[in-house]
Amino acid sequence: MSGILTSALAFIVAIGVLVAVHEFGHFWVARRLGIKVLRFSVGFGRPLWRKAGADGTEYWISAIPLGGYVKMLDEREGDVPPEDVSRSFNRQPPSSRIAVLFAGPAFNFLFAIAAYWIMFVVGVPAMKPLVGAIEPGSPAAEAGLRGGDLIIAVDDASTATMMDAQLELLKSMVPGGRATLEVEGQDGGRRTARLVYDGDTHALTEPGAMFPGLGIGLWRPEIPAVIGEIMPEGTAAAAGLQPGDRVLSADGRPISDWNELVAFIRARPGEQLALVVERDGAPLTLALFVGAADDQGERVGRIGAGPRVTPELWDPVRTEQRYGPIGAAGRAVSETWRMSALTVTMVGRMILGQVSVKNISGPINIAQAAGFTAAAGITAFLSFLAIVSISLGIINLLPIPLLDGGQIVYQCVEIAKGSPVSDRAQIIGQQVGILLLLMLMTFAFYNDIVRLATG
Repeated sequence: MSGILTSALAFIVAIGVLVAVHEFGHFWVARRLGIKVLRFSVGFGRPLWRKAGADGTEYWISAIPLGGYVKMLDEREGDVPPEDVSRSFNRQPPSSRIAVLFAGPAFNFLFAIAAYWIMFVVGVPAMKPLVGAIEPGSPAAEAGLRGGDLIIAVDDASTATMMDAQLELLKSMVPGGRATLEVEGQDGGRRTARLVYDGDTHALTEPGAMFPGLGIGLWRPEIPAVIGEIMPEGTAAAAGLQPGDRVLSADGRPISDWNELVAFIRARPGEQLALVVERDGAPLTLALFVGAADDQGERVGRIGAGPRVTPELWDPVRTEQRYGPIGAAGRAVSETWRMSALTVTMVGRMILGQVSVKNISGPINIAQAAGFTAAAGITAFLSFLAIVSISLGIINLLPIPLLDGGQIVYQCVEIAKGSPVSDRAQIIGQQVGILLLLMLMTFAFYNDIVRLATG
């Protein structure tokens, strides 16, 4: 329940901040161009809080936190006093209207730059692109990749972090199925590995499918077979196991690490084992009964114990990206540009059918991500806000009539033909826009539900 509340609160904060930034862009530019703003609302529906400014603008926080709007004076929406006609949105030249419409997405990009700047000044913890186990016979194995390789670059694009490597592989492998990797082996030597994937690259673009599809395992530390956590109701507690016990053998079979212990236990539900552990420097033999549990239809062994995992185990794969204020500014701009270009590329490839539409997320998945990143710390939450802000900016620039991009298209048509788009054309455009957005929202909700169901 606490996780659900955290996700809900983080989602409301995230959407509230990003919508406020977007609408403030429209508001600020409109005011600078002399357009009268009647209302600035974060959220839709009934106002929960309102305040009237000295200039007559109403400021609202509304009940439904899934958007917002800036209502400007417009003769098409009602009578306008003669003295305010020149301040109506519809009376402005198309270039001014375009500036107001573009300002919302532009402020989303500026927010992303600011968020990335803070992150890079504070320091962004990340994981190195270190390769784990390689599946025999896979494209990665055919390319000569080995466990412990560090990915230095993908098609000449440097990859300082695991996220860099995943994003660059996504760009390179789809749709061509080819990528050239520069890797550094455990011996320090560098070499080239050429990945070739002859299957359907569309399948690689499904969430979490790229590395498994290529046969690349994520690096994991070798966790010692040392008990760290004991569940009171488990059979480990009944056998007398204690935190700090090092498992030496099970039924006479030596145990070298935690994964080996887990595999041994899973394969023996309902069995009685002789477990030899080291406690206080001396060996101790315990009789352990292995409980049984259902794991996706398979009966497996469980004892109710967890490993002792220390932060130092992850030192080989940890890194941090940190810059001074000036260096962070340049890095923030380049990261915003990179993520924007990637988003546009992926949207285009999705439309062409080259990238899986399962990547489209709805409010449920976004709320879960908001809660997870908020719990992980300020830099993780800022990274989430930056990515969503970029996505919000790009989505609003799509040429769909109800969005800023569609309205900008109307202004460009007016410039080209010398007169406004007809009311009938605008009504038809709005109807098409509503239909497209409803389809997109429905599909996003469907993806969220499928993710929850498949967990």
